[in-house]
Formats: sequence, C-alpha cells, structure tokens
Amino acid sequence: MGSWALLWPPLLLTGLLGRPPGTVAQVQYCSVNKSFFEVEENTNVTEPLVDIHVPEGQEVTLGPLSTPFAFRIQGNQLFLNVSPDYEENSLLEAQLLCQSGGTPVTQLRVFVSVLDVNDNAPEFPFTTKEIRVEEDTKVNSTVIPETELQAKDKDKDDILFYTLQEATAGASDYFSLVGVNHPALRLDRPLDFYERPNMAFRLLVRDTPEENVEPSHTATATLVLNVVPADLRPPWFLPCTFSDGYVCIQAQYHGAVPTGHTLPSPLVLRPGPIYAEDGDRGINQAIIYSIFSGNVNGTFVIHRDSGNLTMARSVPRAMTFLLLVKGQQADLARYSVTQVTVEAVAAAGSPPRFPQSLYRGTVALGAGAGVVVKDAAAPSQPLRVQARDPEFSDLNSAITYRITNHSHFRMEGEVVLTTTTLTQAGAFYAEVEAKNTVTSGTATTVIEIQVSEQEPPSTAQTPEPGTSQPMPPGVGTSTSHQPATPGGGTAQTPEPGTSLPMPPSRNTPSSAMPGGGPSEDKRFSVVDMAALGGVLGALLLLALLGLTVLVHKHYGSRLKCCSGKAPQEPQPSGYDNQAFLPDDEANWAPAPSPTSDAKPAEAPPTPAEPAPPGPAPSGSAPEAPAAAVAGGSPAAVRSILTKERRPEGGYKAVWFGEDIGAEADVVVLNTPTLDVDGASDSGSGDEGEGAGPGRGPHDEPGGDDSYI
Repeated sequence: MGSWALLWPPLLLTGLLGRPPGTVAQVQYCSVNKSFFEVEENTNVTEPLVDIHVPEGQEVTLGPLSTPFAFRIQGNQLFLNVSPDYEENSLLEAQLLCQSGGTPVTQLRVFVSVLDVNDNAPEFPFTTKEIRVEEDTKVNSTVIPETELQAKDKDKDDILFYTLQEATAGASDYFSLVGVNHPALRLDRPLDFYERPNMAFRLLVRDTPEENVEPSHTATATLVLNVVPADLRPPWFLPCTFSDGYVCIQAQYHGAVPTGHTLPSPLVLRPGPIYAEDGDRGINQAIIYSIFSGNVNGTFVIHRDSGNLTMARSVPRAMTFLLLVKGQQADLARYSVTQVTVEAVAAAGSPPRFPQSLYRGTVALGAGAGVVVKDAAAPSQPLRVQARDPEFSDLNSAITYRITNHSHFRMEGEVVLTTTTLTQAGAFYAEVEAKNTVTSGTATTVIEIQVSEQEPPSTAQTPEPGTSQPMPPGVGTSTSHQPATPGGGTAQTPEPGTSLPMPPSRNTPSSAMPGGGPSEDKRFSVVDMAALGGVLGALLLLALLGLTVLVHKHYGSRLKCCSGKAPQEPQPSGYDNQAFLPDDEANWAPAPSPTSDAKPAEAPPTPAEPAPPGPAPSGSAPEAPAAAVAGGSPAAVRSILTKERRPEGGYKAVWFGEDIGAEADVVVLNTPTLDVDGASDSGSGDEGEGAGPGRGPHDEPGGDDSYI
C-alpha cells in the first residue's frame, strides 16, 4: 500500500475530531467554518463561498473528487467557478487537501446544493400530429392515448397543464381532453364524414396553473384528425330528396314505349336515367344493376354496369310494367331497390317533326370535302338538324337523316358535311329527309347554306331597305320526298351538283333567280347603316315639326279653351257667355233654316242690356230656336252680340230662348257664312236693324249665328 493509504486513518480522524490522535495541542490543521451551501441554478456567484483556514507551512488544493471545473481556490478562499444548472448537476462537491511539504495533513469537503428554478419550457415530441379516425368510432372512446400527447419538461418538479383549442369551427363539439393534466383525446359525439371530413386542434401546454404566474413557459402543437368513412349507407338511386340531410328518399322512374315496336336505344325515363351511387361517397363502391321482379315475358333488359334499360322484344298490347330494379354494391355488402313504371301505349304512327322549317348554315368558300357546316346563328358551333317524334321521345334515336337533292352536302347523324370542294360563293338550299326507322314515318326540312369568302357572320344579315329577303322552298311534313314550293306546289328535284333555285321576287337580283346561280351576297357596313339611320331620323324630325305647326294652326284656339277649368255648376245668369266655343267645335248640328214665307208678327224693342232668361219648369229641356218660331211667339228667340269678331268683320250674334232655365247647360254652335253680316253691321244690338236684307227680326238665326 502507498503512503496515502497509511495516512488515511489519521486524516479521517483529523477531519472528524479536528486534531490528529496522539498529538499535542500545538499541531495545526486546515479548517472551514461552513461546509454546505445552497445556490439557485443559473446564479453567477462572484463572492467566495468560504474562507479556508490554512496553518503556516501548509497549502490547500482541490482534490480529485471535486466536481470538474466547478470550483477554484484563490488565495485561501474557495470560489464557485460556474453558473450551476440543476438539470445538469444538482450537487457540486469541492475536495480540499491540505499538505505540508508534500505530505497530506488534512482533507476537507465542501458541498453546494443547486436549487431548481423554472427556467425551461415544456416540449412536445411532435410539431404536428395527423391521425385517422374511423367514422363509426364509438362515443367516449379514447382516440389518442395520453402517452402520445404528453410534453416533456426538463424542470423535474414542474407539473404540466394542457388545453385543447379548436382550429376548425365546431370541432370542440366532437373531441375533448380527458383532464387538464391528462392529455388523452376523447370522442364526445358521433362522427359524420360528409359533415366534417377533417378537423384540426391546437394543443397547448403550460408549466404553471395560471398564465400570469412568473416565470411561466408554454408550448404548442397541432392535431389533425381525418375522418375515415365507414360503410354505413346503402346505394341511393338519384335524384335524391334528403328529408334531414342524412336519409335519401330515392327516386322512382317512369317511362313509356309504343306497342308493336322494339325501341333500338335505351328508354328515356323521368326524372332521368336509372342511376345509383354508394350512399357512402367516401367509399364509393361501384353499383351493379339488375331487375328484381316485374319483368313480364323478359320484355326489358338492364345493363349490369350502366343501368340503361332497353327492350328485348315488343309489347303486343297496351299494359303497364312495374319493374323492381336492384342496385347492389360491388362488394355485395349493401343494396337498395327502386321501382320503374313503364307504360306500353298504342302508337298512332305519327311522322317525325322538325322544330324549324328552315335551318341556316355557313361554310367558307374553298372548303374541301368532309368540312362541317357551321350554324349561322352560332358560327363556332356545328349546324345540327334534329327531328323529334311527337309521341315517344324514345323514338328520336331511331331517326336517320339524308340530303335528297344536293350532291355537295351529306348528313352524318345530325351534322351536315361537305362532299366536295366548294368553289362557288352564294346560298345553296338542300332538302333534308328525316326517317323513323321504327315507324317508317318521314318528314322534310330545308337548309340554307351560305358559302362565303369571309368568316361566317355571328348574326343574320340585314336586307337592304326596299328589297325582300329571298325565301327558301317550303317544307312539307308528309311522306313525300318532293320539297314544297312557295306557291304550295311541288318543286322539281334539281340534278346533282346544282343548287336549289330560290323563289322569284321582284327585288331578287338576277344572280339569285332560277338558273342564275346562287344569290348575291348582300352585306352592309356599319357606316352605311349609320347614314341610313341619320337620314330616317332627320325625316322623322321634319314630319313631327310639320305636324306640330298644323295642329297649332287649326286647333290652337280649342286647345286654349279646353285648357281652362270647367265650372262645377251652370251659371244662372245669361249676361256673359262663358261657354262660348270656337267656330269649328259644335256640339250638335244647327236647326234647319225656316221657310221664306215665315215672317214675324212684330219686332220687339232692343233692350239696352239683355235680361237673364226666366227659369224653365223642372225637368224640361230648353226649346230649340226653330220650335220657338214655329210656335208663333215673337219673343221666343232673342239675340245678343258677343265679344268675338268674325273674320270678315263685325261681331258674332248669339241666339237664345227666353224659356231656357237657369240650370240648363249652355252649348254654343257657330256656323259661319260669308253672306250674312247684319248683326255685325248694326253694332247696336237691335235685331230689326241687324237682321240683314231679306230677314226679319224674328227669323231663325242664320249660318253665322250661334245658338244657345
């Protein structure tokens, strides 16, 4: 054993008893007044921990058992050399060795306990965690266990607190944490793949129970939950009506077929073709179709994959089929059944019908064979000629088309194609025959094909003013193959290679007449149309101005009279004629002139001022001037001069009866004449002097007088 081994027992006794055994009181040794200290982690201690008492002749050093790099001895003082970290080392030790001449005399130990401080934030083992959750997971089941969501905190004594925050609106209704200190994720309500196929959460952890506590540290992670659809729903026949958003009230189908005929194509059903899809669209299993029951005599066949319903044989008589069609998932897990009602109806055999009597198409000049004729109304689309069966839409697919009278064009289905290179510009007319291959009914229509050098116009061309637009041959709906002419007769079928002649018109150019080739291409620029519109607008303005002048000249006085407000009650006084009307506005025809032998008995004196007429008996109408004269009353009719002058001079006279009541309506009638001017010449109101030559003072008023 070495010298240190021999000295170990005495040194140990020295450290425990403070002196070596068997020595006298004069022997000196090293000592410290405190050997245990507590220091918070992350603290930078600059002061010495302890002073070391070292006897004269001895020296103190750090022994090998000291914590590396943690202490230093400077002079006879022990210093902490580092900022302690509880997570790295919670207890630091300094071994002090006192030696004299290289011989150990005393050994001392000083301990520093590092106190834990909350200086570390918790950490999740993941940043984003994405998991799949089955749609049929039971409620209250643990979706993610606690061990997968726990965070770690280097501060060993910290207690972590968890919070779940929804990143998807409404997601917190479905999931929650088991506890604030137990971050297991739990399902709270049934999942629905179609309502919420995925949800996201933020998971927060904090190392203090409250946020306002200092120091406090937090961490955040993201949870993404994808709902995996489960096979919960059977196939649904479309269109669907959802009563509550989950249960489909599936469709039932209806159709009709003609008796005695086998339709060549799938039936057209209402509200649409037979089609079903997996109720669990997230799984979307393929559907297999079959007829479950009701297929009498095997009349119908359904396609296994598409669900198209076709006829295998004809139906001899009218009857109704109630077919139960089954739609089953390809994995045979679930299926559903719907009803298809097909009525067999006796067909009248009506021929097909074209919705238009004339179709217009365009094609570029120089186009080769096989070029599609475009629709004149929509030049980007091909021209489609379609006929329809008026009784059964299912028969539309049995209709075939052909051009009967032109070798430059042919039909391919419903589309018109060229058969040769078009070298001549103009309008060509072709007859199209539609034939129903099931009922053998036919119909015809006409196509106007415009061959032009330019691109096809987007809209129909406007004809020149004063010219009539060429009309195509008429269309017949009978089984005849001859096109109808505009006059109602039957036109001759042109020989192949020639265009169908246009009907004659007095304004048709010579090039458009039969035998003259295709019609002339008429087009007008925007400038031409603007000039024409300006001329027409100017003419219309001049016509309006002339009409205004004429109306003002002939009806100006009437307009001024009628513009005033009429009185509510008739005026009882006859002094002023308030209802006097112009000459050309009479309310009734004047009374006939009296005979030449009628002469008045006497002339009444001319009053200085006319008196108002007396009231008439209740319910009686005013008597006309002619009736008053016939009665022999000399005062039956009186006349006064008005303030209105006649065009030939003088004033107009107004005649009235004395027995006209105050309540009677006053109506004025003027019939001016050029040979009567007695009243205007007198100017004094004397009837005898103003009656004019050949007329007595009580004669019936003439044509230039006014009657009341």
